[in-house]
Amino acid sequence: MPFTFKNTFNYFNRVTPELPREYKRFDLSYLDNVVVFSEGWDFPIDHMDGILEGNTRLAVRLAECEVAQDGVEYCGHVVELGKQSSAQLKIRALIHISISRYKTQVKVLGVAGYYRQYIPTLSSLAAPLTELLKGKSKKGYIDWTSECQESFVQLKEKLSTNPVLYAPDFKRQFILQTDASDTGIGIVLAQRNDRREEHPILYLSKKFSDAEVYCTTEKECAAIVYAVKKLNCYLDGQQKFIIQTDHNPLVWLKTNAGTNPRLMRWSLALQPFNFEVIHKPGRSHANADALSRID
Repeated sequence: MPFTFKNTFNYFNRVTPELPREYKRFDLSYLDNVVVFSEGWDFPIDHMDGILEGNTRLAVRLAECEVAQDGVEYCGHVVELGKQSSAQLKIRALIHISISRYKTQVKVLGVAGYYRQYIPTLSSLAAPLTELLKGKSKKGYIDWTSECQESFVQLKEKLSTNPVLYAPDFKRQFILQTDASDTGIGIVLAQRNDRREEHPILYLSKKFSDAEVYCTTEKECAAIVYAVKKLNCYLDGQQKFIIQTDHNPLVWLKTNAGTNPRLMRWSLALQPFNFEVIHKPGRSHANADALSRID
């Protein structure tokens, strides 16, 4: 079926899952983009042969294929040798986005949201632009202030620096760094390599809502609960992971939550997970601390 037809992508998505189960371990497809990946140079050709032979309705156009590559651009990301970064072609397009006058023109938020895992302080930087979209009207005029302009420029600068994240290794221990300030939460998921150097897997940040009025200990605990739930796919069922916090009372979170009803509920919610809370002084906890400083 030619790709000019309306239902082509739906048809293609129905055909791809029909591949034999053993081939799905090294095949990833999104619409008409299919990636066949391998752990070493001994397997790529065998994997490609298996996929093409396993489904006779699939054909490839050699001019549009890249074979035996160290890295590829896929869905706006550049993935190579255990690392990933944002595709610079997409980022260059963002840099040329003009200043917005209407809500429907605030396009920078969509791009920034897609690349949120690369931007440590996204919630903070995007806050002035997010405020512009509030209200029932979806097409109203917006007041582009100097604060919005500064946010707009900083977002483009953060994306244009081409930050690099590392692929998670589920055979290694995860390190979850959390911190909270008066206005928000900052989270870093990291791992150590063979040289004991920490590398970021992803960044998260979140503003507290008007209803989330907590004391200091509750804010720090809320950061842990939010992080564990949000990153459940990395942490659940794995070996014991480490939670690093600069709030010493939370070291006993798993065994003694005290008499605070909210902390007791959150402590119970964390019981299914295998973790250890370690106190890390604020002066050495800069990664997550910076993310939580949301104006």
